[in-house]
Amino acid sequence: MTKKRVALIGLGSMGGGMARTLVKAGFAVHGFDVDADREAAFAAESGEAADPAAIADADVVVLVVVNAAQTEGVLFGAGRYGPEGIAANLKADAVVVSCATVPPAFAREMAERVGADRYLDAPISGGSVRAAKGELSVLASGTEEAFRRAEGVLSAVAVNVFNLGDAAGIGSAMKAVNQLLAGVHIAAAAEAITFGMSQGLEPGQIVSVINECAGNSWMLQNRGPHIVEGDYTPHSAVDIFVKDLGLVGDIARTARFSAPIAGAALQQFLAASGSGLGREDDAAVAKVYARNAGIDLPGSKA
Repeated sequence: MTKKRVALIGLGSMGGGMARTLVKAGFAVHGFDVDADREAAFAAESGEAADPAAIADADVVVLVVVNAAQTEGVLFGAGRYGPEGIAANLKADAVVVSCATVPPAFAREMAERVGADRYLDAPISGGSVRAAKGELSVLASGTEEAFRRAEGVLSAVAVNVFNLGDAAGIGSAMKAVNQLLAGVHIAAAAEAITFGMSQGLEPGQIVSVINECAGNSWMLQNRGPHIVEGDYTPHSAVDIFVKDLGLVGDIARTARFSAPIAGAALQQFLAASGSGLGREDDAAVAKVYARNAGIDLPGSKA
């Protein structure tokens, strides 16, 4: 039986895990990245060369890039993937699964330009650890045919595939809701832990107790240990939430919707990024609170 062929563009913390999950699931996966070392390492694992010509034979093209500009550049920009991007060379029955966090209007535009049956608006959630385990949530919208073409790939990388509607843009709107909450909850967890430390509480004690109380959140459970251990190895970086909460703000302004809590969280991530912490784990937003309060966090000075 011929393996279904996948081209995955973007082998970072999320895309790399997804690509390896797809290989384990039996797909023939060509992985592409702007980082040549990542690309070569994955090619050695997958047995499939990072040859842009292979994209024309792919049944599914998965885009796990950073933002709308990169998505459009890969699809339609002149460069490595051809003079007109990958969209000009897709097989007739191929589908693009677009996983970046982008504005809903942009997702609708891409679906119109690529073709509704060939484009699935499919932002992802779950983090790098779940990506490596094939346990993501996919917040998807698109035509029934686009879902059908992407079905096997979606099932391999995710435990939850939400079919949110029959048109692109709905998935991206839901991802914006998720990122609003995620960013606010990370900032709130950092604020709560450092506030507790200002009152003489130990950060590990705060996390373990609140995990069993009504003030708990998934982000406190997940990011709290990073602060407790003083480990800011980036699983999702501060700058990701500068981008994503900025996007939430842009969408809200367009809708004339006031989102003051999201805006306050964004200011803390901006302060962290401006302090040189942009590439650290997003839990490093705690360092802003700690610095302002004169508190020493575990592992290093704020």
